[in-house]
Amino acid sequence: MPFRKLNNVQLDILKEVSNIGMGHAATALSQLIGQPVMLRIPHVTITEISQVPDHLGGPEKLMVGITLRILGDARGSIMLLFPQESAHRLLCCLLGKQEKGLVMNELTVSALKEVGNILASAYLSALGSLLNKTLIPSVPMLAYDMAGAVVDYVLIELSENSDLALMVETDFIGEASPDFAVKGHFFLLPDPATLDIFLNVVGEES
Repeated sequence: MPFRKLNNVQLDILKEVSNIGMGHAATALSQLIGQPVMLRIPHVTITEISQVPDHLGGPEKLMVGITLRILGDARGSIMLLFPQESAHRLLCCLLGKQEKGLVMNELTVSALKEVGNILASAYLSALGSLLNKTLIPSVPMLAYDMAGAVVDYVLIELSENSDLALMVETDFIGEASPDFAVKGHFFLLPDPATLDIFLNVVGEES
């Protein structure tokens, strides 16, 4: 399977790209919510898609899932997953009002899709710079359900080309407001041809 081709040097480079991309994402998120945001990446792992719900705390945990296709010179997919409480906390900052719970309507869905678009665009910008390719995110799709159902819904199409994904677990921490702590899970699923391009590039660099 594609990710099993990666050696330790190549994985380290991919992890570094994830750090750079997510750093750009934190800057974009800071501008969006109007307060400084720091970002930590505690874990970058290769995981089997079927095991994703277990990594998220179990298949019954409520999650918001945002998915985008990677378009342009290389292809693949990106999935962002936020636990219900993190999505709620993020929306409170984005919309400037404190709701008692996560309410999904046209406004909140639009806001969360925009977050997904911003984070994916920042990540793809860093990855595109490494590959010297133009990478463009598609219009995001959103699902709100139990983790098992979200992952099943989202990954049916994505898992056609691979049974493995690169999982980047992130924490967004508000500098001005320590109460702002959003946990997210970022998944990169490159198509096989795209991973071959990546392997060629990092092979030359290493």
